[in-house]
Amino acid sequence: MSLREFDLKQDPACTSKSLSNYLWSDHPDENKWADCVHCGMCLESCPTYELTGQEQHSPRGRVHLIKSVAEGKLEVNEHFMDPVFACLDCRACTTACPADVDVGGLIEEARGQIRQAMPLTGWKGTVSKFFLQGLFPHHNRLNSFGRLLEFYQKSGLQKAVRKTKLINVMPRHLVEMEAIMPEIKEPVRKKYKNDSVIKANGETKNEVAFLTGCVMDVMFSDINQATINVLTRNGSDVTIPNQQTCCGALHVHAGDRETGRKLAKQNIEAFKDSNKVIVNAAGCGCMLKEYPELFREDPAWHEKAEEFSAKVEDIAKYLHDTGYEKPKAAINARITYHDACHLAHGQGVRTEPRSILLDIPGVDMVHMPNADRCCGSAGIYNITNPDMAGAVLESKMENVPADVEMISMGNPGCMLQMAIGVQKYGRDQKVVHTVQLLDWAYQKEADLEGEK
Repeated sequence: MSLREFDLKQDPACTSKSLSNYLWSDHPDENKWADCVHCGMCLESCPTYELTGQEQHSPRGRVHLIKSVAEGKLEVNEHFMDPVFACLDCRACTTACPADVDVGGLIEEARGQIRQAMPLTGWKGTVSKFFLQGLFPHHNRLNSFGRLLEFYQKSGLQKAVRKTKLINVMPRHLVEMEAIMPEIKEPVRKKYKNDSVIKANGETKNEVAFLTGCVMDVMFSDINQATINVLTRNGSDVTIPNQQTCCGALHVHAGDRETGRKLAKQNIEAFKDSNKVIVNAAGCGCMLKEYPELFREDPAWHEKAEEFSAKVEDIAKYLHDTGYEKPKAAINARITYHDACHLAHGQGVRTEPRSILLDIPGVDMVHMPNADRCCGSAGIYNITNPDMAGAVLESKMENVPADVEMISMGNPGCMLQMAIGVQKYGRDQKVVHTVQLLDWAYQKEADLEGEK
């Protein structure tokens, strides 16, 4: 008889929690798995189950494992860690689930327990700590990192590294990522300093705050600028709070929930005077909306997180709901749309981006089968699980229409992953953010008017 079985026998009042092998606070919430009846409706929606055919790599299988640890039937060990961290956390299973079981929330909570029981060590621990704690939360360090990347691109070093094949000393998936790295430009937060307010063009109709993001502002500052352009064009004063920081999504996905909470608190305080918080990165927006999950055991901060999350809105939904000026200039291109997982499944934003694209003259929209199927990016999944991410990407690219000129989406991670797919499979397609296309149409319209 085990010690736990002895305790239960001696004290009938012991609850099932006394058997749990989750030994830290913030354990997986049993209310999330209570409605799972293992019906299997989630199976076809899961990319990892599709590729492996293994029950432990299915949503219902992972839910069963997480529940089994809570019931003391399984330990938190390597066998438990593998299927939990192999999950893409794409949320497609919750969309498919008749009971709306929050598998993504369970996965993230379970990862938090795993990383406390089995912290990363060696070079993996060093690299994780450098990026997640040493770089992403620190605005000035990110700017310095961006300048290094810019120097690498513009100094001729990038050309030399590629020409001499020195780049091939890196793992294959990192070589693929380097090959599609976007041109680094001046970050928006460097351009607009000290809680800047960018005034609307003409009459002010709304006042919004803008989350610039961490990687987003370093790698895709042109998309951030396009977002500001579109907002001001449509009557919004845009504030960029100086104290904002990384949303914490990558930390929570990696099991570092404590750092996630610290970043959440900083953002909640930074945006406390804002009525609306606009986000142009699906992963960031989903994380901001799920801040209350991080404070389930902290009533005071849970209430603040609830108030904050209610203010968060994706740029496409915000434009769609508040109204925007339809551009008059044409962008003559055949375009298809990819649903970022954390926009479609995480936030329920599907029709709004498509409506914006259809309102641009000259756009020929082409349907993508399984448009809401994960591309394999999943935060940094394509770095930590490159083989599975590559297989998921291959499946995704099979659904991308071959005759389109552009693939539009609303998440930077997806943009990088899909750009890898375009290059890897010999496609000639441009990967763009939806708000970029609207901004280009506005710019073209202004240029045409200027020529008159």
